[in-house]
Amino acid sequence: MHFSVARSHAGGVGARSGTSQTKRRWRVRRSDAAARFVLTTASTLLRAVLTAALAVALGLPAAAVGGCPSVLVEAIPPRPSDAAPASDFVQRTAALSEAARDTALAAELMAGNLPAFLRQLRAVTLSDARAGAQVTICVMPDYLALGSDDDFLRLPMGLPTALEIADRFGFVLPTARMVDAIYEQAEVRLRPQPLPPGDTMRSIAYFWRHQGAIRTQRLTLRAALGALTAGQKKDLVLTNRLLAKPGRVAIYGWHEGAGRPIQPLSTVHGARYADYSHGVRLVSAVAYVDGASRPLLDLLEDPRLAGLVSDEGPISRAVLRAARAHGRLQLSELRR
Repeated sequence: MHFSVARSHAGGVGARSGTSQTKRRWRVRRSDAAARFVLTTASTLLRAVLTAALAVALGLPAAAVGGCPSVLVEAIPPRPSDAAPASDFVQRTAALSEAARDTALAAELMAGNLPAFLRQLRAVTLSDARAGAQVTICVMPDYLALGSDDDFLRLPMGLPTALEIADRFGFVLPTARMVDAIYEQAEVRLRPQPLPPGDTMRSIAYFWRHQGAIRTQRLTLRAALGALTAGQKKDLVLTNRLLAKPGRVAIYGWHEGAGRPIQPLSTVHGARYADYSHGVRLVSAVAYVDGASRPLLDLLEDPRLAGLVSDEGPISRAVLRAARAHGRLQLSELRR
């Protein structure tokens, strides 16, 4: 999907009229894009839900690439042959507002424009003596990115957009405990690379700059795409704090070592906030408790088993409902 940007013109009545027409065309295109977005989201979200339900119903074993069955990524559309590489997306969206950029990003990802290596889920195992059980979660090997294996960009995004994409693909966001486990079991641990703070840290140019720093470090380590990789971004996470502070985003991580996150759990920013340091790591909505498939959200609510995947104990499904409801309200405002 292509988005154009209305440019201002200096001059007389004719110039102002041209600007007005350009803005009207932009609103029409954005409205059409939003309509297509809603329709395709509804159909693919249903497919994602059915896929996760089928996996649980069949008790699918965790035995495929990275220890996770490929059925868990079937709700992610195949990448179109004419999908734009990340470098093109960066140029095309450089002048967009953050809200418009998120809309464009969501449309690209939901059309399947993400690297092939992200579809190879990796198994991460957590255990808890009190629960007397072990759980395996299936996670994307890296943070959500747009583009191809040869030209991609890890893209920070607001919480409403992240939740919408997770729902569409049949995934959820991790908890802080999951983020810790992913880092501890990562095959590749990258060193956090903070950039100077400032007004541009939320721009796509800054995202691209940080991507370059990560790429240089990964190439130096000769780290393969698809290897479970951590340390390069902070995570958007699920926490009960989101109930107490609606309209916020929770972030955590950017580890310097095991048990040493730069970013403690924080809900200081609004839900739409995203800067270069943020990343979205998706976790399959299907988990495996002692080898048996279970909906991950059920585990998060289970008083006996929640300790496997959460340091806070049970995390109410109301956390997701509240975040999604607020997100839908924000997205509807953006698409008017």
